Amino acid sequence: MAANSYRIAVLGDQDSVMGFKALGLTVFPVDTVEQARSALHHIAKEDFAVVYLTEQFAAQMQADIARYKDELTPAIILIPGKEGSLGMGMANIKKSVERAVGADIL
Repeated sequence: MAANSYRIAVLGDQDSVMGFKALGLTVFPVDTVEQARSALHHIAKEDFAVVYLTEQFAAQMQADIARYKDELTPAIILIPGKEGSLGMGMANIKKSVERAVGADIL
Protein backbone atom coordinates (compact mmCIF):
# COMPACT_ATOMS: atom_id res chain seq x y z
CA MET A 1 0.00 0.00 0.00
CA ALA A 2 1.35 3.40 -0.95
CA ALA A 3 0.97 6.11 1.65
CA ASN A 4 -0.66 9.36 0.65
CA SER A 5 1.79 12.18 0.21
CA TYR A 6 0.15 15.42 1.22
CA ARG A 7 1.40 18.88 0.35
CA ILE A 8 1.14 22.32 1.95
CA ALA A 9 -0.29 25.29 0.05
CA VAL A 10 0.13 29.00 0.74
CA LEU A 11 -2.59 31.25 -0.66
CA GLY A 12 -2.53 35.05 -0.68
CA ASP A 13 -1.12 38.11 -2.38
CA GLN A 14 2.17 37.65 -4.21
CA ASP A 15 4.32 39.65 -1.78
CA SER A 16 3.03 37.62 1.18
CA VAL A 17 3.35 34.12 -0.28
CA MET A 18 6.39 33.99 -2.55
CA GLY A 19 8.87 33.59 0.31
CA PHE A 20 7.23 30.28 1.21
CA LYS A 21 8.25 28.87 -2.17
CA ALA A 22 11.87 28.81 -0.98
CA LEU A 23 10.73 26.48 1.83
CA GLY A 24 9.34 24.01 -0.69
CA LEU A 25 5.68 24.89 -0.18
CA THR A 26 3.30 25.26 -3.12
CA VAL A 27 2.29 28.90 -3.46
CA PHE A 28 -0.86 30.31 -5.03
CA PRO A 29 -0.41 34.06 -5.52
CA VAL A 30 -3.71 35.83 -6.21
CA ASP A 31 -4.79 39.42 -6.73
CA THR A 32 -8.52 39.33 -5.94
CA VAL A 33 -10.91 37.65 -3.53
CA GLU A 34 -12.57 35.90 -6.48
CA GLN A 35 -9.22 34.39 -7.49
CA ALA A 36 -8.58 33.38 -3.88
CA ARG A 37 -11.98 31.64 -3.65
CA SER A 38 -11.38 29.77 -6.88
CA ALA A 39 -7.87 28.76 -5.80
CA LEU A 40 -9.09 27.57 -2.38
CA HIS A 41 -11.74 25.31 -3.91
CA HIS A 42 -9.17 23.96 -6.40
CA ILE A 43 -6.66 23.31 -3.59
CA ALA A 44 -9.32 21.49 -1.53
CA LYS A 45 -9.83 18.99 -4.37
CA GLU A 46 -6.10 18.24 -4.61
CA ASP A 47 -3.74 16.44 -2.21
CA PHE A 48 -3.12 19.39 0.13
CA ALA A 49 -3.39 18.69 3.86
CA VAL A 50 -2.77 22.29 4.97
CA VAL A 51 -3.57 25.64 3.41
CA TYR A 52 -1.98 28.77 4.83
CA LEU A 53 -4.28 31.65 3.88
CA THR A 54 -3.54 35.33 4.46
CA GLU A 55 -5.91 37.05 6.87
CA GLN A 56 -6.60 39.84 4.39
CA PHE A 57 -8.29 37.40 1.99
CA ALA A 58 -9.76 35.25 4.78
CA ALA A 59 -11.64 38.27 6.13
CA GLN A 60 -13.67 38.31 2.90
CA MET A 61 -14.00 34.52 2.54
CA GLN A 62 -15.69 33.41 5.77
CA ALA A 63 -18.33 31.26 4.04
CA ASP A 64 -15.71 29.58 1.85
CA ILE A 65 -13.52 28.78 4.84
CA ALA A 66 -16.48 27.51 6.88
CA ARG A 67 -17.22 25.01 4.11
CA TYR A 68 -14.00 23.14 4.98
CA LYS A 69 -14.09 23.64 8.76
CA ASP A 70 -15.28 20.14 9.59
CA GLU A 71 -13.44 18.37 6.79
CA LEU A 72 -10.34 16.32 7.52
CA THR A 73 -8.38 18.11 4.80
CA PRO A 74 -7.44 20.74 4.09
CA ALA A 75 -6.78 22.40 7.43
CA ILE A 76 -6.96 26.14 6.76
CA ILE A 77 -4.55 28.14 8.87
CA LEU A 78 -4.70 31.94 8.78
CA ILE A 79 -1.44 33.85 8.59
CA PRO A 80 -0.69 37.58 8.55
CA GLY A 81 -0.17 39.11 5.14
CA LYS A 82 2.27 41.83 4.16
CA GLU A 83 -0.01 44.42 5.80
CA GLY A 84 0.39 42.72 9.20
CA SER A 85 -1.93 40.73 11.42
CA LEU A 86 -5.65 41.35 11.71
CA GLY A 87 -5.79 39.09 14.79
CA MET A 88 -7.95 36.52 13.01
CA GLY A 89 -5.41 33.69 13.20
CA MET A 90 -5.04 33.96 16.97
CA ALA A 91 -8.80 34.27 17.42
CA ASN A 92 -9.29 31.03 15.48
CA ILE A 93 -6.66 29.26 17.57
CA LYS A 94 -8.36 30.44 20.76
CA LYS A 95 -11.73 29.13 19.52
CA SER A 96 -10.22 25.76 18.60
CA VAL A 97 -8.48 25.40 21.96
CA GLU A 98 -11.62 26.42 23.81
CA ARG A 99 -13.66 23.88 21.86
CA ALA A 100 -11.09 21.16 22.56
CA VAL A 101 -10.59 21.75 26.30
CA GLY A 102 -13.87 23.43 27.21
CA ALA A 103 -12.34 26.67 28.48
CA ASP A 104 -10.33 29.65 27.25
CA ILE A 105 -6.84 28.85 28.50
CA LEU A 106 -5.09 31.37 26.25
